[in-house]
Amino acid sequence: MIYLSNLLNQKVWDAFGHVVGHVEDILVSHTDQPMPPIDAILLKHSKSEVRLVDGSLIATLWPSLTLSVDLRQLKAYQPHGHELHLKQRVLDQQIVDTEGKRLVRVNDVVIARKNQQFLVTGVDVGVRGLLRRLGLDTPAKFLAKTFKFKLNSQIIAWEDVASIEHDDPLRLKVSQERLVQMEPVDIAAILDSLDHHTSKALLEGFDDEILADTLEQSSFEVQQAVLAAMEPERAADVLEEMDPDEAADLLAELDDEHSEQLLSLMEDEDEIEMRQLLAYPENSAGGIMTTEFAWVPGEFNVEQALTHLRTSEEAKEDEFMYYLYILDNDEKLEGVVSLRDLVTAPLDKSLQDWADDDVVHVEPLTHQNETAYLVAKYDLMAIPVIDPESHKMLGIVTVDDALDTVLPTAWKKRLPRFAGK
Repeated sequence: MIYLSNLLNQKVWDAFGHVVGHVEDILVSHTDQPMPPIDAILLKHSKSEVRLVDGSLIATLWPSLTLSVDLRQLKAYQPHGHELHLKQRVLDQQIVDTEGKRLVRVNDVVIARKNQQFLVTGVDVGVRGLLRRLGLDTPAKFLAKTFKFKLNSQIIAWEDVASIEHDDPLRLKVSQERLVQMEPVDIAAILDSLDHHTSKALLEGFDDEILADTLEQSSFEVQQAVLAAMEPERAADVLEEMDPDEAADLLAELDDEHSEQLLSLMEDEDEIEMRQLLAYPENSAGGIMTTEFAWVPGEFNVEQALTHLRTSEEAKEDEFMYYLYILDNDEKLEGVVSLRDLVTAPLDKSLQDWADDDVVHVEPLTHQNETAYLVAKYDLMAIPVIDPESHKMLGIVTVDDALDTVLPTAWKKRLPRFAGK
């Protein structure tokens, strides 16, 4: 492998052994490719004179950098404006390792030859890359051999590199396309390590659904910064995509003016739902419940219930769906059946034959501590919230939200999600 650190400041020779200059930087484009080719070398000929030499003229890079033509035949490279300077814009920069799902710093850049082209294949983020930059690679290898320990490079393939530079729109777009393949919880962990300006730029290319899932896993500081940087209309759209309880929690933390503005921009149904949730005390079951839950009418049999779950848009919005609740025509809770029991039951059997009609539940003003106690006592994944006057089912408190009473929010966000998020 050839490393950028070995090339910088090295002499460049033409085909007849004349010194053309010293390597100041190396330029690549097509950074969306798995291995972008070297387009040009930026040469320093004197203290004031620099020139760009076309990458197609490179004969060898290491151990000496030679060109395939005479000095007089040098073809200058004409920049297109999308080139990436490896020394200036990659070395020492923070990047996202999308394979390792972590934020790292680039200590060196790896280059390899394929046929007649020189390509960037990856970056070195390990200690050895830093030692190489400092000129200490040889002594370090000697010490490693003497004391019998391995001194490994930590190479990340270029196709797994995502740039977080907010002032580089072209590469940022590529990075966004790579980042959306990661789990929202992993993206959120990276965002929490970045400054707000960079976080905002990185998320701008995400669609509303992915952005909502990511914000649900992020710290309030990141949530607030991202929403504040958006146009209010889009911020309202993102809140509509979030779980209702998560969106209500976020709105409750915003100042009244900002919260009211976002509420007024929501669809009528979502706005009413948010206002209902915000009306409950923060430490009550109503304050932590979600209004998204799967339910079917009591007269359904097993086959009808399964068909409903596959086709109902309302059921598809329930990202928890561990239980199926049975409601009457007045939306009163008649029973509950677990999905496990549902999918193993005979298709022609009535749901009532399989449902538990003695359902542990709470009221919207039940304290969060009591709600968590009941969830733990009865080993529940979710507990229904019932209106004490109308006896209608209002929503559910999931186990992760119930545990928020005994676990800090940062730890709660590390708990597994119970649906395909």
